[in-house]
Amino acid sequence: MDVVGRQCSDFVAFDANAWAQGEELGLDAGATRSLSGHCMPNPGLYSVFFDQHLHPMLEVVQDTVGRHDSFMLACSPQYYEHHGYFGHDSCTINFNNALSASHGIQQRASWPAINFFFNAYVEPCGTLAVDEPWSRPGDYVLLRADRDLICASSACPDDIDAANGWVPTDIQVRIYAAEHDFPRGIAYRNRPEELPRMTLPTAFHPCTSALTKQFIDYHGYWLATHYEGWGARAEYLACRERVAMMDLSALRKFEVAGPDAERLLQYALTRNVRRLSIGEVVYSAMCQETGGMLDDGTLFRMGEQTFRWICGDPASGQWLRELAQRQGYRVTVRDSTHQLHNIALQGPKSREVLAPLIWNARTQPDVQGLGWFRFMIGRLSGPDGIPLMVSRTGYTGELGYEIWCHPKDAPAVWEAIWAAGEPHGIAPLGLDALDMLRIEAGLIFAGHEFCPQTSPYEAGIGFTVPMKSKEDDFVGRAALQREAPESRHRVMGLKMHSSELVSHGDLVYHGRYPVGVVTSATQSPLLDRSIAMCRLAPDFASPGTQLEIGQLDGHQKRLAAEVVTLPFHDPERLKVRS
Repeated sequence: MDVVGRQCSDFVAFDANAWAQGEELGLDAGATRSLSGHCMPNPGLYSVFFDQHLHPMLEVVQDTVGRHDSFMLACSPQYYEHHGYFGHDSCTINFNNALSASHGIQQRASWPAINFFFNAYVEPCGTLAVDEPWSRPGDYVLLRADRDLICASSACPDDIDAANGWVPTDIQVRIYAAEHDFPRGIAYRNRPEELPRMTLPTAFHPCTSALTKQFIDYHGYWLATHYEGWGARAEYLACRERVAMMDLSALRKFEVAGPDAERLLQYALTRNVRRLSIGEVVYSAMCQETGGMLDDGTLFRMGEQTFRWICGDPASGQWLRELAQRQGYRVTVRDSTHQLHNIALQGPKSREVLAPLIWNARTQPDVQGLGWFRFMIGRLSGPDGIPLMVSRTGYTGELGYEIWCHPKDAPAVWEAIWAAGEPHGIAPLGLDALDMLRIEAGLIFAGHEFCPQTSPYEAGIGFTVPMKSKEDDFVGRAALQREAPESRHRVMGLKMHSSELVSHGDLVYHGRYPVGVVTSATQSPLLDRSIAMCRLAPDFASPGTQLEIGQLDGHQKRLAAEVVTLPFHDPERLKVRS
């Protein structure tokens, strides 16, 4: 634990039983990086530190910082001597004194260590750089030992650079007995001044965790990447051909209510909220003053003065509150994420599975007749059943629904839908398969197709900005009006002439020079080739244009591709509207 903040701790560990038999078997950073494919373990799928025999030694259970170092040696006398500081304390001396004196472990000129809280990173040119740690007072890393260990931690005494914020302070080591049980978690903060929030299981986790152990942290919740016994390809095919179900509870939900709720959302979102009817859903962008996208999401009109904003970024709610305060609107914005969890049921047989399960009052539409981008309030299996909201929405390009419920009812909802889906060949759906589906459907994703420096036009969703029919001002309108349509970069599709993998960030070339960048890519089972979404300069965005994706240094390896319009799958959107 970093007591004061911005202090790194060099850490080493040895197998106690191996040491008793004369072998110095220690934690090995190189083995750990090689086996995990990550530069540093973190809670979740890639959480294990390995020893020199390639066996698990320690597991990272919780981490409130997320920035550490496994590349650089512990500071040594030689390091300080080279900088003109003779006789300076060092982590190497600390380790030599502690481990040699009490355990007879061989002294070293410099120790390979895991440097917790040490902020080292690689520059694009390959240089290893160091800056002040990210850790704040009370930040910590919690490890679980897989066996009896001899461990040593040195609060780094480096005061000649930024490694410890220029002022070395204390590190606290706390040891828990084996019977203590801690949930896995990665910390996140909505605002810098907040205490860290740890990764949570969703209310559907008891059901999904019975089907897989493959979970990653997704915006503060554990979501499955793929399911054991299925795999991403089988999950994808189930969604395209039959029906699949996915936990999407990590989506953020905000209740916007009050006399000025409509005015706030009309100002905050690009869509014309005033045209929205009760029971209707609309997809919209949320921009900052520059026209750059902060988030995208779906807006549900729950009543005349009540709305529900479903989005990806937990900061969206804070942005809405700031706008309301700035404009003096009478409105409340409440985060209901923890009170409303949801699953998506997607695929051509989703209506057959869901319709018989949902009871609706006479004032509500039934699932069978529920229109695209509409929602209804119903109950599971009868008038006294579990209350639900069902929306005809999704992120797959297939006919589909999302089912929303209180967390206490989530396991029962999952089990009922799963049982109804088994005769139809239902499968669970993880994030890996979802990425394949949404790229084929040409659907955008935060951090890939858009960011705060990308306008809705350049993100490929210009249809969410109705400049002509929405006369009211909204955040970013003036900046978007200044954009010259003929100079905007465009989000287009690329069909590769091979099945070689390309990645987000690969540059797209016409001749020697780049003209765009890959934003998302996957191998498409539908098209039997690699496909990509990309942002292209308008001069090279016409369908049929032949381009190349550059890899290695952009020149040594070129992959031919053809520009196509999006989406790759169901271009008329007939399936999703069926």
